[in-house]
Amino acid sequence: EMERRILADPYFNGTDAQRELFKALSRLPETQRQVFVMRWWDELSYEEISAITGTSVGALKASYHIAQEKIKLNLV
Repeated sequence: EMERRILADPYFNGTDAQRELFKALSRLPETQRQVFVMRWWDELSYEEISAITGTSVGALKASYHIAQEKIKLNLV
C-alpha cells in the first residue's frame, strides 16, 4: 500500500533515488522499517530505540542489519 501511494503521489518532489528508497522501505516488515527509520533517519541510539520499543539492543541491531541488507538488495 505504501509503495502504491509513493508511486501515485503527484506531489512527491524527491529524486528517483529517494523514491526507490521509500519503495524499498515500504517492502520491509513493520518492525524492521521502524527500527531502520529510528536509527538511520532519526539518528537514535540502539539504547534509545530499546527504551521506546521495549526490545533488546541485540535484537534491534539484528533487525537493523537485516533491514539494511534488504534495502541494498532492492536498490541494486
